[in-house]
Amino acid sequence: MGDPQLAALAQRHFDHHLADNPLSASFYGIPGYDDRLPDPTREGDQARIGHHAEIRDGLAAIDPDTLEGQDRITYSVLARLVSDQAAYLGAALSEVALSNTISGPVSSMLSSLPRLSLDSAQRSRDYLVRLGALGEYFDRLLWRYRQARTVGRHQTRHGVLAVIDQIEDYLATDLETDPLASLEPTGVDAEAWRAEARALVREGVRPALRRLATALDIEFLPDARDDDHVGVCHVPGGEAGYRAASRYFTTTDLSPEEVHQIGLDEVARLRAEFAEIGERALGTGDAAEVIDRLRGDRSLRYGSAEEILADVTGALRRAEEALPSAFLDYDIAPCSVEVIPEAAAKGSTLAYYTVPASDGSRPGTHWVNTYDPPSRARYEYEALAFHESVPGHHLQFALGQTLDDLPRFRQFGYVTAFGEGWGLYTERLCDEIGLYSGDLARLGMVSFDAWRACRLVVDTGMHAFGWSRERAIRYMRENTALSEVNIANEVDRYIAWPGQALAYMIGRKHIETLRARAEKALGSRFDLRHFHDRILSSGSIPLETMTWVVEAWIAEPR
Repeated sequence: MGDPQLAALAQRHFDHHLADNPLSASFYGIPGYDDRLPDPTREGDQARIGHHAEIRDGLAAIDPDTLEGQDRITYSVLARLVSDQAAYLGAALSEVALSNTISGPVSSMLSSLPRLSLDSAQRSRDYLVRLGALGEYFDRLLWRYRQARTVGRHQTRHGVLAVIDQIEDYLATDLETDPLASLEPTGVDAEAWRAEARALVREGVRPALRRLATALDIEFLPDARDDDHVGVCHVPGGEAGYRAASRYFTTTDLSPEEVHQIGLDEVARLRAEFAEIGERALGTGDAAEVIDRLRGDRSLRYGSAEEILADVTGALRRAEEALPSAFLDYDIAPCSVEVIPEAAAKGSTLAYYTVPASDGSRPGTHWVNTYDPPSRARYEYEALAFHESVPGHHLQFALGQTLDDLPRFRQFGYVTAFGEGWGLYTERLCDEIGLYSGDLARLGMVSFDAWRACRLVVDTGMHAFGWSRERAIRYMRENTALSEVNIANEVDRYIAWPGQALAYMIGRKHIETLRARAEKALGSRFDLRHFHDRILSSGSIPLETMTWVVEAWIAEPR
């Protein structure tokens, strides 16, 4: 039956998570939070830290040596998460993170709220309550930025200017087609509902964003950090804060120096692979020339958004058909492909994923950026599709929601190193099982590997070693085939979200290391499908927990 004290703590942790992150609850499809927004203030963070302390104190009263099976995993996951999350929140790096990228608060709201499912009259009404609170949310966020500024914790100039432009672009759009007021409500008078939504946007949201843009221009721009000082190492408390962020996102105790070196080693290895595959695909074995061709050859770009969507959807369908070769048979929610809303696309990443609603009201979704198709490379989107949909994030998280025997925080939770490490692992796995359409698409896979390896170098470079924005961009340009616009967007994302980008390659290498260990130990008894099942069927877990989950599987009698 499991330890009842631990089960109660696990549920308490999940309840705290939902209360602290009500938008996540809405995307999970869990009712009761659809009228709420998160608290962006310092006081809100202190409340969240208190929630983690409550769980930590509860765990201290349990002897982990008395636990067995899934209870041991639950204890391990909880102990690591509450410690790392509390330290990360205490570092308060979000208050110096103005950005128009996916992590930025304006981008987050403008892209996430229009994606909500209003599949009942209650949810439709609750959405209007939430929308009515959005102006106050931005006002409270502005107040927090002002608090940070008074103690010398300044924003970056590039981030301030980007958010001002983003807000101006949004405010210039027609209120009648505002994405915040254009959802499809259920169980209510749709015309009256939209009229009320537009009024809330006109009277609350847009004035608050105007106040934010004005304050950024007048108050924050004059003393913002220039492009030579973008790292948090230039912010009071930033050095310790970055180490906390690295631990939180990688769930390891690797130092920034160690992570930086891992990245340098990976980049060097991948240049040889650029040369090898480039010889077959492009007729040149010079790595620098291969990278230049991939970036500069206009014939390798898209001509329309429809072409992008066709390639992404085709890759997803091939992967779905090939699943039995590497995975057990799972009954999970479907995955759809959608376009990132125009209001958020300009500064957004290539793609991202949102989980299906647990009540079946919404599928998992691979969101694709089709903004400015001629800037988008054809060879990138197959690896991207495998990462974000199947067998990457969608398989991972949709399966997690079916694990009814696990505590709910493990079903729905998101540990970045696990989630993104798995996504990156599957890009290579799909090459292993023959899903890429040819060597050009495989070069995209190599470029994506180099992209994630470069993250280890430039993220630590800027935040721990004081690299400039231009130095980070130059390093990415020399070692990946990403387009100029994508490189700039990516570097700005790393500036605004310190440590998050480290999780991908660190997580992927950890999974590969565990697989190699299992293959060596089991020999002919190794079954790839069951290895993947063991990785995925424990829910979202820290890397140290993943290690002994696999070690326990290796030790099982066969």
